[in-house]
Amino acid sequence: MKKFILLFLLINLHLITYTQVIKGTILDKQTKKAIEYASVYFSGTFVGTTSDQNGKFELDVSKNPSMPLTISFVGYYSYVLTDFSADKPLFIYLTPKINELNEVVISAESLAKIRKEKLKLFKNEFLGLTTNAKNCEITNEDDIKFNYGDDGDTMKAFASKPILINNKALGYKITYYLDKFEYDKKSKTVIFVGNIIFTEDLTVDKTQKKLYEKKRINTFLGSRMHFFRSLWSNELQSNKFIVKNSNGQILSYKNIVNKDSSNKAFLNFAENLIIDYYSNLSALDFLKNGVFFDKNGYFDPTGINWIGEMAKQRVADLLPYEYTYEY
Repeated sequence: MKKFILLFLLINLHLITYTQVIKGTILDKQTKKAIEYASVYFSGTFVGTTSDQNGKFELDVSKNPSMPLTISFVGYYSYVLTDFSADKPLFIYLTPKINELNEVVISAESLAKIRKEKLKLFKNEFLGLTTNAKNCEITNEDDIKFNYGDDGDTMKAFASKPILINNKALGYKITYYLDKFEYDKKSKTVIFVGNIIFTEDLTVDKTQKKLYEKKRINTFLGSRMHFFRSLWSNELQSNKFIVKNSNGQILSYKNIVNKDSSNKAFLNFAENLIIDYYSNLSALDFLKNGVFFDKNGYFDPTGINWIGEMAKQRVADLLPYEYTYEY
């Protein structure tokens, strides 16, 4: 009996130690009213919840303790929280997209052709041009709006509702909260910012599941996720990644990774890096000193500008951070 009680206490102690539940309330920044059914999630994962009728939520963050938490709701900018704790309740204020929505409401039939062209360009830049992208469908295209005014060579896209994507290649349904999309026609460069929630159809048969898994493996190998996971485990060489500086000098883990006192890892170098994966070349342009990354492949997207092969990987080529690949 004593052994049973001791075992029970040890199990509960383990659960207390490794379960971190954060609590919070989501409010409109202008009216201070509670926002019900807002999404609270870790972008790029399956993990999330929604706020109740009083704007309150609870979420276990123990599996993603170092990733930022995202809060999104229709008609509002997403809010990304990088510093949170289970010790005190959170109060999160979302900002409405009022100005954006007012400037892009277009319904004239004469603009139908222009919209079609803009939508095609948007899908090419947002989803990508890979095989996976060709097998993606945006199921609510009408919710995507474009600028038709005097914005020069910049095409902007807006979405008051999350963009819903059916990735038929990888077997995922994606909810994407778009905060910013700008395409420069002269330089042919794009900037888009947003947050993503994955869901997976678990009812597919074994044959279809095998097809999905094969395509997921092909997508993973040589991806940004593959690179950062290899970097975290100090297995670049064994996973066929070669990292060089601008002079062609091969760099090691200790040349480019720093860890702080809490064992958080940061990719850091004084100049751009060249990444070679089976002769497929990518360049990494630092936008800040020290880019945080984690063992699941997450990295701070605001700290890097991608060039080359990895720059071609868009929303259609994203995998959830829960994805596992057996080397």
